[in-house]
Amino acid sequence: MMIDLSDKVALVTGGARGIGRGICLVLAEQGADVAVADLNVDGAEAVCREIEDMGRKAHAVSMDVTSRPSIEKAVSEVLDGLGRIDILVNNAGVVGAGAWWERDRPSDEDWHLTHMVNVRGVVMVTEAVQDHMIARGSGRVVNIASIAARRGTPDIPHYSTTKAAVVSWTQSSAHQLAPHDITVNAICPGLLWTDMWQAISRRRSAVTGENISGRELFERAVENMTPMKREQTPEDIGKLAAFLASDDARNITGQAINVDGGIRMN
Repeated sequence: MMIDLSDKVALVTGGARGIGRGICLVLAEQGADVAVADLNVDGAEAVCREIEDMGRKAHAVSMDVTSRPSIEKAVSEVLDGLGRIDILVNNAGVVGAGAWWERDRPSDEDWHLTHMVNVRGVVMVTEAVQDHMIARGSGRVVNIASIAARRGTPDIPHYSTTKAAVVSWTQSSAHQLAPHDITVNAICPGLLWTDMWQAISRRRSAVTGENISGRELFERAVENMTPMKREQTPEDIGKLAAFLASDDARNITGQAINVDGGIRMN
């Protein structure tokens, strides 16, 4: 089924690489113009060039999701550049502060940074966009959570906690925005070989003391945890984001949907 996002404008945070890049490209493939927001502006501009090669409009903006002034400036730039925002994908996220994988337990800085980016960032970006959506009487918000929100993790409890908060806040926000025909949903990705998982692999290799590569450790996790026995990709996440952003999903809201090959079955 072809998802029709033509004439729609999407804003994707953390869009310069990994899952965010995958989401941006899939949304563009389905017809959307895309604003790519990231602290890595060079990376955002590179993704924009890929989008423009598809014949869609793209706009790169610098955004620090922990700073309300930065968010408001970026949203204003997107509205000036692309005219409106129909779709918001809150994808920006971190696992911890610098070299978090070297610590035996998460530091105060790890807890603070993951909360500010993964929770407060989602809330503040949505708050900056929702008034525009309310005024137009429609909108789609997609929050990227994690399978870690469902099952907890012994080595990154701070990350799991923030992603559980994203799922809970998704439900609250869905209630708040439903009267304005705005849906709010979350996606819980499973195991993807991204920069984030490479850092997780370093942490787990250090804990186990095994002399294997991060990629080998990742593949073992896929084999042991995933009934489908295959890893997920940024494009997998993008395809669900595109569906949730479409009119076909107009009666789906407040949901947190796993894309994890069956790791967690609800």
